[in-house]
Amino acid sequence: MTPDLPVHLERYLRLRRELGSLGATSERLLAKFSRFIEDKAISGPITARLAVEWACSPLGHWTAAGQKRRLSAVRSFLRHLQAVIPETEVPGPGLLARPTRHRPYIYSQSEISALLAAARSLGPPGSLRPQTLSTLIGLLASCGLRASEALRLTAADVEQDHTGTVLRIRQTKFRKSRLVPVHPTTASTLMAYASARQHFGYTRCERFFLTHRGLPPTYGSAARTFVGLARRTGIRGPVGQPGARLHDLRHTFAVHRLLAWYRSGADLRARLPELAIYLGHARPEYTYWYLTATPELLGAAADRFAAYAGGAM
Repeated sequence: MTPDLPVHLERYLRLRRELGSLGATSERLLAKFSRFIEDKAISGPITARLAVEWACSPLGHWTAAGQKRRLSAVRSFLRHLQAVIPETEVPGPGLLARPTRHRPYIYSQSEISALLAAARSLGPPGSLRPQTLSTLIGLLASCGLRASEALRLTAADVEQDHTGTVLRIRQTKFRKSRLVPVHPTTASTLMAYASARQHFGYTRCERFFLTHRGLPPTYGSAARTFVGLARRTGIRGPVGQPGARLHDLRHTFAVHRLLAWYRSGADLRARLPELAIYLGHARPEYTYWYLTATPELLGAAADRFAAYAGGAM
């Protein structure tokens, strides 16, 4: 194994943590890379070929986007390691093809209502599960949270005071935290779920969302259940075909919010930074990723431009 690789890795991770620029995913990936090098019994410097081999290994059925994410994580570490071990090779940035973007599905209000109704009909009968899934879907649709952020909420993170209900999102992507105010209708749904949670006696686990066994649901299980609901309601096609996902609720929130601002005549230039902060983005341009050009959005933009052009003539 490369001499003192675990020591160098720990120093790198500690530095990134102190800078506040290390995500949990990158930390897990680098730990797996270190084990990969150890299993290979590499005694000399790490080569670019080894890094690419690990990033593209078939274990875990990684997609092209996942492979590129793995290589990006290890490239940053290898640049750090190269300062200590100059023979270390850092793979170039263009070695893996850029993955194609999954086209987000923008749900209509009627489709969201259908998903909520389908979630409420889930079994086991009389369990907390239907309320957990319907409340989770409603929260994502109304606030645009990342699903992982919603699933990590604790009971204490749902705060109420004289101004209303606020969600405390802690140490999320890029280790950023933020407060997310919610609409009164969303707040009442969250409070109803909190009461149901207590009714079932699930008070030991601090997580807000729980399974019917009183355990925190995983992202994978929530995403799979959601896909099943999307198929049941006819929003998504049969098994084997790509389609609507849980994460698309975040895209839907961003598009619907922009559409509402267009229709109300709001100043989009002034409001977009607010949307970026609400979604937890470091810069407004990151929010553009979520703004899919739907016919309704394009129509509203065209109407706004026509009104502007008419007034300027």
